[in-house]
Amino acid sequence: MTDFTLSTDAEGIATITWDVPGKSMNVLSFEGLQTLSDLVDGALADEAVKGIIITSGKADFAAGMDLNVLATLKEAGAEAVFDGIMKMHGVLRKIELAGMDPKTQKGGKPVAAVLPGTALGIGLEIPLACHKVFAADNPKAKIGLPEILVGIFPGAGGTTRVARKMGAMAASPFLLEGKLSDPKKAKAAGLIDEVAEDPMTAARDWVLSAKDADLVKPWDAKGYKMPGGAPYHPAGFMTFVGASAMVNGKTKGVYPAAKALLSAVYEGALVPFDTALKIEARWFTSVIMNPSSSAMIRSLFINKGALEKGAVRPADVDDQRVRKVGVLGAGMMGAGIALVSAQAGIDVVLLDRDQAAADKGKAYSADYAAKGVSRKKITQDKADAMLARITATTDYNDLAGCDLIVEAVFEDPKIKAEVTAQVEAVIGEDCIFATNTSTLPISDLAKASKRPEQFIGIHFFSPVEKMMLVEIIKGKETGDRAVAKALDFVRQIRKTPIVVNDARFFYANRCIIPYINEGIRMVKEGVAPALIENAAKMVGMPLGPLQLVDETSIDLGAKIARATRAAMGDAYPDSAVDEVIFWMEEQGRLGRKAKAGFYDYDDAGKRQGLSSAVAAQYPQAEDQPDLIDVQHRLLFVQSLEAVRALEDGVLMDIREGDVGAILGWGFAPWSGGPLSWLDMLGSEYAAERCDQLVEAFGDRFACPALLREMAAKGQSFYGRFAPEKSAA
Repeated sequence: MTDFTLSTDAEGIATITWDVPGKSMNVLSFEGLQTLSDLVDGALADEAVKGIIITSGKADFAAGMDLNVLATLKEAGAEAVFDGIMKMHGVLRKIELAGMDPKTQKGGKPVAAVLPGTALGIGLEIPLACHKVFAADNPKAKIGLPEILVGIFPGAGGTTRVARKMGAMAASPFLLEGKLSDPKKAKAAGLIDEVAEDPMTAARDWVLSAKDADLVKPWDAKGYKMPGGAPYHPAGFMTFVGASAMVNGKTKGVYPAAKALLSAVYEGALVPFDTALKIEARWFTSVIMNPSSSAMIRSLFINKGALEKGAVRPADVDDQRVRKVGVLGAGMMGAGIALVSAQAGIDVVLLDRDQAAADKGKAYSADYAAKGVSRKKITQDKADAMLARITATTDYNDLAGCDLIVEAVFEDPKIKAEVTAQVEAVIGEDCIFATNTSTLPISDLAKASKRPEQFIGIHFFSPVEKMMLVEIIKGKETGDRAVAKALDFVRQIRKTPIVVNDARFFYANRCIIPYINEGIRMVKEGVAPALIENAAKMVGMPLGPLQLVDETSIDLGAKIARATRAAMGDAYPDSAVDEVIFWMEEQGRLGRKAKAGFYDYDDAGKRQGLSSAVAAQYPQAEDQPDLIDVQHRLLFVQSLEAVRALEDGVLMDIREGDVGAILGWGFAPWSGGPLSWLDMLGSEYAAERCDQLVEAFGDRFACPALLREMAAKGQSFYGRFAPEKSAA
């Protein structure tokens, strides 16, 4: 069986059907590309064929390129990447020109694309090379070019064609942001041509009636002018100046794909179309050969997908899909958990101490649904059905029949223990009990349970409906069925799970707290707060450490500091940080919620700038550190903690370490995660740099024994710990 097949009907229409055997979605390989090329050659040469339709044998058109193919090309070197991309350009250009005479632009055969559903990446780039694109009226379908989100850009002509079809300004959301649209919105934007109830019939009618002029793409027509103006046109010049500012403003220069994409569009707009394709291919090759793209693809596409499909799920446990979940505590976290559960079709019992609190928690979902209806993202019927799944109550007896409990009450072991006992008095013996805690050890909390093997931690990040990561924590006695239940639940609510072993702060907070503390420590040292914050953003962190602690609240930091000091005693390492935190707490500078923190805020809570009050208390030193030293301090404190988590057995799979870091707290996505970043540096250099940081700044940068051993052996994390490809 082949990926593409051709059939010709009595009217002379050749239909090329894309249907990759054994795959739920079509992905393009170079073998498939060659088959497509051969079938197009045959159809163009066949005098009986009047036109061609390219469609899919599946419900969707295509999910994109097989990224493992790109990885194989990269291993062969830059020349192999460039040659492979140019081969793709050749096939798509052949479809586009369709046998027409190059001088008269006549005599070609019309080629239409029919998209029954989703068309992403190369799944849109092939249609863009066709003369007309028809899509089914399928509101669930997504059409777009999301490559930028995994560290590359549309390299099979999509960048050049979309920019020339729409103009640089209109194309920017699709190219630089990876915007996805349903078919009607894609047509309105000019990305595709037609939306029809029966797109095959519409395409057939067009193919049979198409004229020579209908086959000439705008960029191949004489006198073509780029919409919005080419770079040398006054309007176009301003567009590209603005685009450059926007890209650098958003990426801070650390995402190579965005800059390369903009360069390909700018340079390509100055030359003829075929030359522009070569320029696109060269920039695409540059990005593919950059280690950032490989790391992002590995973490954000391959490994993320593997975790979502159950890569770390206990294999011998049957389906544990949740039917009815009890959510204890209707505060912000509990309300968010109830919302995403109801959205997934799960019945929810939302319980709190008084009815007003429970109702307020359900109102959170009602407000969210109302916004969705007003923005036409959901129908009123679906909104009503979702809300009907949530029962707001104070009665523990309503939890009967739940197969999963998610407790989200105050971070107080006594309160959690009381709630656990009350719940276990009414739930069935098979019900799994999960606690949503960010700091309290799961094994200690499980002591309040009669069934510790059915007790597990499920750590959501706030706001629940927006944050994609869920951290699942195994206590010392947690059994496989509880792990499977948690994983199946996370999959139902369309989040990405990682599974870690129990330890103080688990994995995410174990790494993010040192990041915050290092920023605060530098404030006390006299490092300019603006340097700290901008250094973080310029190395790819979404928020500087000072802004992050303002968002999470200073008093929470103070509470964690006191608890950690009590637990660690003389080994507690962060007294210098506490001095700043406790002063902030005393001053009532508790962060955004108090409209005062490391930043000042207006009455609406909008950030106004770094605080002069903090600057007065901790004045800037005359000599400021180098940017790279600040950046390394901020990244190494996180990365070394990730290594220690792996060393200690908290992390059981390096994929979870990198995916969790990016999705959980935004660790420099361009790097692929902390372990990928250390691989980029090389273990030998990383160990050497640790020694330099220890000498300059203290023992918290001490090189972990594992990293030291890897440096001595010349090993990398993915070279030593990567799971087999079959599991990825």
